[in-house]
Order: sequence, then C-alpha cells, then structure tokens
Amino acid sequence: MKDNTDFHTMLHSHPDSVETLSDKITSWLPVFPREYIIVAIGTDRSTGDALGPLTGTYLKQMNLKHMEVFGTIHEPVHAQNLVDYMKEIKTKYRRPYIIAIDACLGRSSSIGKLTLGTGPLSPGAALGKNLPVIGDLHISAVVNVSGFMEYAVLQNTRLSIVVDMATTIASILKRVDNQLTYTHKLSVPTLPEFRKNHVVNYEHERNHLLN
Repeated sequence: MKDNTDFHTMLHSHPDSVETLSDKITSWLPVFPREYIIVAIGTDRSTGDALGPLTGTYLKQMNLKHMEVFGTIHEPVHAQNLVDYMKEIKTKYRRPYIIAIDACLGRSSSIGKLTLGTGPLSPGAALGKNLPVIGDLHISAVVNVSGFMEYAVLQNTRLSIVVDMATTIASILKRVDNQLTYTHKLSVPTLPEFRKNHVVNYEHERNHLLN
C-alpha cells in the first residue's frame, strides 16, 4: 500500500521558517475548503509540554478568520480530556480538517526543529501514553532530548525555547489563515489561482474522502 504521508522539517529560528512552513501547510490543505480546526495538545503543568497551550493562546489572540482553536493555557487539551474534545469536534463540525500541534522529544541536534506532516500524530507517545491519534495534518516541535526520564526532561525544559517555538508556530498558522482569507475571496471563475496554492491536487482530496 502506498504511503501518502509527507514530512517537512525546519529549524524554528530559520529566517524563512514562517514563510516556508506556512506555504507548505497551505499546499497540503484540501482543494475544497473545509472547517479547519487547530488542536494544540499539552498541559500548563509541564514547561516542555506547555508548547501546545501557549501556541493555542497566541492563536486565540490573533483572531483567526477561518480556523477554530482548541487548547490554550486556561483550557488545555491533554491526556485526560483529549477523547472528550475529539467527540465534541466531531459533533460540532461537519467534516472537520484537524491540524494537531504537540511538543516532542528527540535528538539533541533536533532541538528547536519543527516537523510538519500529513496525517495524524500520536500525542504522548514519548511518555508511553496510550492515546488516540489525531490530525489530518500535524506539527511536532522538538523541545528537548529523549531517551531518559522523559517526564523530568519535559519538566526541566527551558521556557525560552518553548515560547519561541510556540510564537513561530502561531505565526505560521496565522499566515496560513491569511492565505485562506485571500483564497476564499476569489470568485468561482478564478479557481486556478486557488489550486495553485494547493499543489496536492484533486487526487489528495479524493483519497481523503475515500478514507
């Protein structure tokens, strides 16, 4: 069976990260508009795991036009309530397209890198948590080193890198939202311009509808 998953990794501090990664996300979005939902996973009780809630909080403050945000510092989406939030989203939205965000651990050389991927992520996998996968598209942020005492590592992650990465992710998704605003204003006869921003093309959408 063909693997239709695509990935793209880039250092969050790269000067072109916002433009490059937002364009990549836009190119992966469905050709036909969906209800776009951002689920920022994590908890404010752990510095490293606060990346998701921080990102969600920043996005809420940006007043996105075409994306709904779940997961903030005051209302985090975490292991204890993730299933309930997923049920709520499926009930409230028709054919939602979910962009999942989560912190992760990796090699020391990967700290600070953002990985975009089509398909779901497995929240809490690094900590051995058995949680349902989530997302039509995902963003993972390497906040610290894996391999030993992961809970302690997340607890002792530097807040500075978490804040910086959350700020970058929020800026990326704000730019995606702005691009959606532009394309939604186009009239039907100008659909080719819309397609140009969605290079996955109709085959991607067809496969998604069949799954």
